[in-house]
Amino acid sequence: MPVITIIGCRMFEDEIMHILENDPEIEKVLVVKNEDCAGITRKMSEAGVAYTVIPFEEIPEKSAGKNKGLTLIVYMLELALHAIPENLKKTVYSKVELMAPRSDGVLLFYGLCGNVLGEIEEDFKALDCKVCILKEENGEIVDDCIGAVLGGRKQYLEALKSFRGVGTFFLTPMWAVNWREMVRTAGLSQNPDDITMSKFIFDYAGYKRVARINTGLAYEKNFDACVKEFSTLFEFEITDLEGTLQLVENCYAKTKASVLDACTHT
Repeated sequence: MPVITIIGCRMFEDEIMHILENDPEIEKVLVVKNEDCAGITRKMSEAGVAYTVIPFEEIPEKSAGKNKGLTLIVYMLELALHAIPENLKKTVYSKVELMAPRSDGVLLFYGLCGNVLGEIEEDFKALDCKVCILKEENGEIVDDCIGAVLGGRKQYLEALKSFRGVGTFFLTPMWAVNWREMVRTAGLSQNPDDITMSKFIFDYAGYKRVARINTGLAYEKNFDACVKEFSTLFEFEITDLEGTLQLVENCYAKTKASVLDACTHT
């Protein structure tokens, strides 16, 4: 049975959920047990997606076989990794090394993220396991989770240009519900409840607007309320942007096709 492992930042919970809900070829979903899996398992339960939470030590190594049924392993990683780029790189690389013997393919739900993951496919090309990261159609790795759901760098830049120099803070559903933690891990404020300090920093950086990115996914029920809270606290104007799941869907489809083809010819 082919095995694909998704290693992803928690910021991509909703997009990973979208994959899980919309691929009928997935026969089994395993979630690696850790401190960061609670969010996605809650969403799986709410959506009626069957899954098994399993300690890493109990995940078997891959075995050859012609069974077409697909097993998807989901390994979620913490939001705070972005605070120190080298720590992010070290952690993601170590997880790939752990999961490769247990997978026919690994898809990373990450972007360049401080430019530390730009060579990851090349660095692991010798593995007997295809390692992929989210890319645009032209082969370039996406900048980050915002760029991924806007459709790529071109769309990202177009959105920035449309704001005509007005500092704009982008919020996806996961960003919106976790903004306090992200403010802390980004080093904006050690105390995310210290709104005065955070507001001072936002003002100093020139932020005056928040862009609500509508991805079409409704796994986070408090998205709109969190955006409104954020805009009220920091006195930001809200503007709406339409997101897209096409880039994520295409990357997953290409990874899966490559894995299934390789397994068929093994």
